[in-house]
Amino acid sequence: MSRALQLAKRGLYTTDPNPRVGCVVVKNEKLVGEGWHQRAGQHHAEVIAIQEAGSSAEGATAYVTLEPCSHFGKTPPCAQALVKAGVNRVVIAMQDPNPLVSGSGIAQLGEADVLVSTGLHEQEAELLNKGFCKRMRSGLPWIMSKLAVSIDGRTSLLNGDSKWITGSAARQDVHSLRAGSSALMSATGTVLADNPQLTARLDNVSTEIIQPIRVILDSSLNLDPDRKVFNLPGRVILFTLNTDLAKHQPFIDRKITVCVTQSDEKGRVDLSAVFLQLADFEINEVMIEAGPTLNGRLLELGLVDEWIVYQAGVVLGDQAHGMFNLPTMQTVRQGPRMKLEDVRKVGEDLRLHYSQIKE
Repeated sequence: MSRALQLAKRGLYTTDPNPRVGCVVVKNEKLVGEGWHQRAGQHHAEVIAIQEAGSSAEGATAYVTLEPCSHFGKTPPCAQALVKAGVNRVVIAMQDPNPLVSGSGIAQLGEADVLVSTGLHEQEAELLNKGFCKRMRSGLPWIMSKLAVSIDGRTSLLNGDSKWITGSAARQDVHSLRAGSSALMSATGTVLADNPQLTARLDNVSTEIIQPIRVILDSSLNLDPDRKVFNLPGRVILFTLNTDLAKHQPFIDRKITVCVTQSDEKGRVDLSAVFLQLADFEINEVMIEAGPTLNGRLLELGLVDEWIVYQAGVVLGDQAHGMFNLPTMQTVRQGPRMKLEDVRKVGEDLRLHYSQIKE
């Protein structure tokens, strides 16, 4: 199963909106076939592993990181492929949370007298597909926000300059996080200040990267459609409250999806509604690349599943911009609390991994 998980990770940058899945086929304690799902619409991991095993699949054991599918989608059901190949035992890391599959793949195997066991390395398998699992269970994508900060918790100078707070190793690490995300989200302030590309650029990866979808929040639709983020290859989704079709047209001409969404109680784009819509677009993981205004709202609403903070050994002073714009508090106890999940050194910087403590 450890080998199957290693194989599944090879699809980290390419399988969206499908989960990352690996499979190995073992007979007489010898590995006779292996495979991983590489891209939506192509063969699933089980089929590739069975094909490699050939006649050796008969009477063998298959180890697969996610319950084999039981329905016809873009490809035939993998549970039936395993039965047809003559596999007599299937070890599954975790049950598929997809309602179309959940439990039925296991049932199909059992009905064919294939011995099934589940739960081996379940936690690792869940972590590998945390976005897919959350979307299937809750109708929301996994949400991660990345921040680069100084020792004193500042994200940019008063004049907006932030290049570069962190070193090259940390920036390359960020591109790895981007590449593993389904979508990158930013808002008007960051697009105006930085004119970002919002693309994943990795120097040391041999496999092809499917670029994340770029998601921009612009309540009033005042952004210039000539900004970089709107004019690079790949899909862009623009959320706005502006219903003026004439203002939509320059973006539509660039093949950008313009979504008029609902407003919150303060007349801003309703973030909860946006994330629900992104899940409807089959987006599993959203990475936030934004400033203190959007991050402050996300923190207040408790929408973020994990915060990744890169902290550099530089001091920017009390006039620089902080991490979160929040309402004035009267006591420390009012502040949102974070749990430190992990810390490691990346080049000359620290990468801090937090989850928000939700009451």
